[in-house]
Amino acid sequence: MAKWGEGDPRWIVEERPDATNVNNWHWTEKNACSWSQDKIKDLFTNLVIEGDGIKCIVKEIEKQEGEAIANNRKGKLIVFYEWNIVLKWIYDGDSDSSIEGKINIPNLSEENDIAEVDVEITLKDSTDLGEKVKHFLHTVGKKLIREKLKEYVSSLKDEFTKGMILPKKDSVAENISNITSGFDVKMKMDSVILPSSKDSSTKNKVATTTLTQQQQFQCRAADFCNAYLNPQMVEVFTKSSVKLDPKKHGKFELFGGNIHGEFVDITPTKIVQKWRCKQWPAEHYSEVTLEVNEKSDHTEVKLTQIGVPTSEEKVTRENWERYYWDAIKRSFGFGYFM
Repeated sequence: MAKWGEGDPRWIVEERPDATNVNNWHWTEKNACSWSQDKIKDLFTNLVIEGDGIKCIVKEIEKQEGEAIANNRKGKLIVFYEWNIVLKWIYDGDSDSSIEGKINIPNLSEENDIAEVDVEITLKDSTDLGEKVKHFLHTVGKKLIREKLKEYVSSLKDEFTKGMILPKKDSVAENISNITSGFDVKMKMDSVILPSSKDSSTKNKVATTTLTQQQQFQCRAADFCNAYLNPQMVEVFTKSSVKLDPKKHGKFELFGGNIHGEFVDITPTKIVQKWRCKQWPAEHYSEVTLEVNEKSDHTEVKLTQIGVPTSEEKVTRENWERYYWDAIKRSFGFGYFM
């Protein structure tokens, strides 16, 4: 039986000389950074914000830091973006003095609804007219800025990703309208049989050990938990479709069903799972506990896995490092500590 992470030969799609992504099976990734910079520049440069007898113009984009990436996995589009944007504006009206300032947008990302994105207005020099213009931008300007941000996100998802989903050979289009939900709790999953207290004979015959690991991630604790529990983000670092219902007694299946089990408890600082590898002795489950501790400049995650078959200790330890920790750090930029 294949080890965790090894592909079943029946699932491997033949590599084609023309590099065609047959039936959208392969994981494909498209860098949207350059396209996003041009798009945001087009949307905001020389943008006129006008009303109530006041007219302001966005003269330039002073700063745009971040990234944007589009992924396609089996016909599902997953888009990630995170930008910190600073715009420079000037007042265009009858005034002897120059009135100008900046518009800061520090948290444009897929994690925030457009209505939740911060739009901060600053004024270079405080004057009576300047404060009036600033108030106008707070009340009227923010609404227009968010409309433009919404236009960027819509274009990123529809315009930039055009062509990433190819027609299937049988011409049957896959419904991808609900990709943001990641996992439909009504979806039928293969039943997961947990150990029963009435029949522990199999469990007693398995020699087990306890595995412990400690990892550091350059992110907030909530970001790590989101990467581990959000179905969309789990699909990114596992590079495969998942079934995952992140709640108490919710089931999960990862890596083509090679890893599956059930959530026992989920809190902001601890995740507990009944967890097994497909190749383990029938009906044998381990208990995985992740303790998530946010420090001043990083997040520390401690893994304790009780009940790992002794014969599987080495490969299980290596696979946590390779398919979870390293994959999460690479996929989301949570960094390596040297």
